[in-house]
Amino acid sequence: MFHLGGWALWGIVGKYLYTVAALEEVAPVYAIYVTVITVIGACITLGLRYLYRFLWNRALWIQALGLVFGSSLAGYLWIRARGYIYYGWIENSKDVVEYYEKLGEAAEIYERVSFIESNAGSISVMLAWTVLYFAIKSYRVFQEVREGALRSAAMAHEAQLKMLRYQLNPHFLFNTLNAISTLVLEKNTELANRMVTKLSSFLRYSLDNDPMQKITLAQEIEALNLYLDIEKVRFEERLTLELNIEDESKEALIPSLLLQPLIENAIKYGIALSEYGGHLKIAASVFAGDLLIELSDDGPGTILVDGQIPETNGVGLSNTRNRLEAIYSGQHSFTLKETQPHGLTINIRIPFTARHNSN
Repeated sequence: MFHLGGWALWGIVGKYLYTVAALEEVAPVYAIYVTVITVIGACITLGLRYLYRFLWNRALWIQALGLVFGSSLAGYLWIRARGYIYYGWIENSKDVVEYYEKLGEAAEIYERVSFIESNAGSISVMLAWTVLYFAIKSYRVFQEVREGALRSAAMAHEAQLKMLRYQLNPHFLFNTLNAISTLVLEKNTELANRMVTKLSSFLRYSLDNDPMQKITLAQEIEALNLYLDIEKVRFEERLTLELNIEDESKEALIPSLLLQPLIENAIKYGIALSEYGGHLKIAASVFAGDLLIELSDDGPGTILVDGQIPETNGVGLSNTRNRLEAIYSGQHSFTLKETQPHGLTINIRIPFTARHNSN
């Protein structure tokens, strides 16, 4: 497109209209002449294109020599073709001889000046085409490299999210299988069978959801109920759950299985350590364009330093924090605070996007 469009622009504006404006009158066949030499120039530069492709990955000095040599040769061939056609169609050779005779001694100077001007003009056009060719090709290569870098970054981002997501399931699976093993050793086969059934349902749900896709908070709560059904087999009446989910927030999109590792963390480090079990509370609301989620337990709690658990804070907390950072970057918050009179509260703030507005 640039090749043909550029030559058409040169033929119409740079040659024909410019000559008409300068001479006020041209031969009737001059338009045909301009068309022919324009086509010849386009064909010559098409050959240059293959030369420059060959030189593209060569050393810089080789490219420079090829650029100068290619432009000069192309300009020379073009001006020779133009002269042959011009003096064959436009100007009669006899008329040219007569014109030079009228010039007398100035004819030689005029001929030299015309020769230099014509050749310089032809080479300049070819050089301009060469510069444009390298500029456009360099820009296209830059765009391809940039797109490749963006694709690589996206793939790395996707791999990171999948790694963080799939790191959670083996941790949960390990704990559950240990509990089932204990029940089997105790010959409590009925309870062990119930746990296996619940575990199967939860894993099927987990595998059916792509970690790169988001689900509604309502679907996340359904997944949590599957998980808690497993834990209730272990804790029975020692584990209670309170949900306070506003209707608007139920349609909010969040990363799949975002809350499960936090609940697992609360059970492991809070409720499981209490002789009488404990109480979990999940609340969600929409405020100022953000989804606010709060998870709290009434376990023994922990010591917080600057809103963080010192030294280590478990796989669940670190993975959730990393997933949120990977997905939302600086557009989120993940904070910890003590629950009164004892326990731990986790607050999450992420941009609110409803399911029906996700497209």
